[in-house]
Amino acid sequence: MTSLHAGGLALVLARAQFGFTIAFHIMFPAFSIGLAAYLAVLELMWLVTKRPVYLDAYRYWLKIFAVIFAIGVVSGLVMAYEVGANWAGYSAKVGPILGPLLAWETMSAFFLEAGFLGIMLFGMSRVGPKLHFAATALVSIGTLISASWILAANSWMQTPRGYALAPDGAFIPKNWLAIIFNPTFPYMWLHMVLAAFIATALAVGAVGAFHLLRNPKNPVSRLMFSMAMWLLTIAVPVQGFVGDESGRATMTDQPLKLAAMEGDFHTRAGQALHLFGWPSRSLGRLLYDVKIPDLGSLIITHKLHGVVQGLDAFPKSDWPVLIPTFWGFRVMVGLWSLMLVLALGALALRRGGRLYENAWFKRFAVAMGPAGFLTIIAGWVVTETGRQPWTVYGVLRTVQSASPLTLGEIVWSFGIIIVLYTLVFGVGIRYVLGLMAQEPTVGEPPLRDDKPLRSHGPHRLHDPAPAPSPAE
Repeated sequence: MTSLHAGGLALVLARAQFGFTIAFHIMFPAFSIGLAAYLAVLELMWLVTKRPVYLDAYRYWLKIFAVIFAIGVVSGLVMAYEVGANWAGYSAKVGPILGPLLAWETMSAFFLEAGFLGIMLFGMSRVGPKLHFAATALVSIGTLISASWILAANSWMQTPRGYALAPDGAFIPKNWLAIIFNPTFPYMWLHMVLAAFIATALAVGAVGAFHLLRNPKNPVSRLMFSMAMWLLTIAVPVQGFVGDESGRATMTDQPLKLAAMEGDFHTRAGQALHLFGWPSRSLGRLLYDVKIPDLGSLIITHKLHGVVQGLDAFPKSDWPVLIPTFWGFRVMVGLWSLMLVLALGALALRRGGRLYENAWFKRFAVAMGPAGFLTIIAGWVVTETGRQPWTVYGVLRTVQSASPLTLGEIVWSFGIIIVLYTLVFGVGIRYVLGLMAQEPTVGEPPLRDDKPLRSHGPHRLHDPAPAPSPAE
């Protein structure tokens, strides 16, 4: 039976298993980051303006946030087991760096979120509005801190710095500031946080538009739709600028990944922009190429005849997985282009005073609801498949990172994960969609905050006396 160390199908399935898990998981932390910030803004606006509509929107999305946060935590636990089971070589060599980063994430972010999440969900009537807002803000800050540590770990795998290699090949940390603030980290952090905000705005805007199609006068739906469109109008163009800067950084730090993304097989000045095509590893060229001459160089180097390295500048054994990297990049950019159309359309309709009246635009907003999460997944595919065949770019190969498991063991575990994720988290997603389908109401009720029941102990003396029975 073929083992992971031998490569082949077992290694491919192990990578596919981890890819499936993290592609599913990544949507929920991103949604949690965006929703937590949105809830903090809603509660702040309610405190400042005293308008009940902000509190109604807050309570509506708080229910959804609670479920999303829980799914994100649970779906992420499986990845830790997969790393230990399928990637023992990676764990042994990268553990001295990855372990502390994840431990700091738990201590600084997860404890902060867990400590104030209960107050955020159930504590408004107990601690007062201002302290409750502080709890909401701290949960939001916790999600951003958590994202920072995770992105520091991932970006270090893209551009490793601040380490030394032990005789057994393990990575020994030498400079934690260099490890954390590696060259890729600023771009990845800003790109991912903006993506989380944009994905959340698209989801919130889709829910608002969905309900406005049925009840155009609902003030809560109008509020969430308007706020979502404002954020898209600002954040989507900024994301385009950040993406361009990230691409230029990739040209410097990971030129092989950039060549795969762009479909550039040959190094040349005046590189074309390849709109569509089918990259052929065996033939060494882009089949069915639809291109615009010189535009690739202009976008990447900001020079019409700038030199852009192609795949031919690197050993073929180091080439990444071409098709997912090439097409993942096009899906990401294509969906971003549709987001820009949505944002500009919202701005134009708002200026004309018709933002809430145009039915076609609202249908477009509903259709764009999942686009942000699909873009995040596509971006992750580009980032990770473009790093192959390395787990730590240029230093540790994927085949060296694998555990000595057989093909049958991988098939068995992968099948279990697919079934469990489909059943368990499928139910969770369906429940979230059911919550979104419920129209927000004026005077939205809060989550239940019943007092805890005490069955024993001295505090029971303070509980209300039980009602007398009929016999008494």
